[in-house]
Amino acid sequence: MSVPRTLQLPPGVTKSFELGGLHGDVAMLSAKAIGPSKGKVLLIPGWTGSKEDFLPLLPLLAAAGYDATAYDQAGQYESDPGDDYTLESYARGALRLAQMDSSRTHLLGHSFGGLVAQQAALIDPPQVRSLSLLCSGPGALGDSPTRPLRRVVDAIGKVPLLQIHQLREQGIKRPAQITAFLAKRFTANDPRSLRAMTQLLIDAPDVVDAVRATGVPTWVGRGTDDDAWPHDVQEMMAKRLGTEIAVVPDSAHSPAVENPEALMQAWLPFLEAH
Repeated sequence: MSVPRTLQLPPGVTKSFELGGLHGDVAMLSAKAIGPSKGKVLLIPGWTGSKEDFLPLLPLLAAAGYDATAYDQAGQYESDPGDDYTLESYARGALRLAQMDSSRTHLLGHSFGGLVAQQAALIDPPQVRSLSLLCSGPGALGDSPTRPLRRVVDAIGKVPLLQIHQLREQGIKRPAQITAFLAKRFTANDPRSLRAMTQLLIDAPDVVDAVRATGVPTWVGRGTDDDAWPHDVQEMMAKRLGTEIAVVPDSAHSPAVENPEALMQAWLPFLEAH
């Protein structure tokens, strides 16, 4: 989960709903390129996240010449629920947005969104201009004492979502506006989608070798203090994809929020090269 530091839309960022997405209406935040467009970027959020996780990044991408869009996945926060919550279905939802015009798309997936982005590259390599994996992994994150995902799976549908959220946030102090937003976002999730995403974090397959075989250019990055997939696992994933991992300073699992300028500095040369 990423925690936005502000919910105010930066200049040039607009909120909209794409009607008739793969699973219904899709909630989006977008920023148009300043000057001639160099291409389009689609930002895929992670588990318990949302399009707001990329708020600071959108204007930076626009200033760099890219049309950028972040969205809520099916059943996530403000997007309509779906009737199929497989990893392939989430990926096809991303591809539906990517195919809104005829141009190819740079995909960036954060955390669980990286698993979705990898699947999208496998389904339709010609549509994916480049693939970027931020604080993500080659497959399942897995259950652990510090991240008891199986307990979350078991609780969803039996325990109110607000109660699950409050247990996760217990003892954490945040600004009142952010606290309210996090509770609203978590409880707005379709429980079926949240449960499916959680289960996929437990058992999603490793498809990295198949992703490399597509030939889609790939970038891998993480925050210095990322606490999700182990650092050596992410480094090995990057090597298997034929690249080196970029480490974003002064950030943890959410560089797009914690240090968006440094993230852009690390990522932009890759975008411009492809």
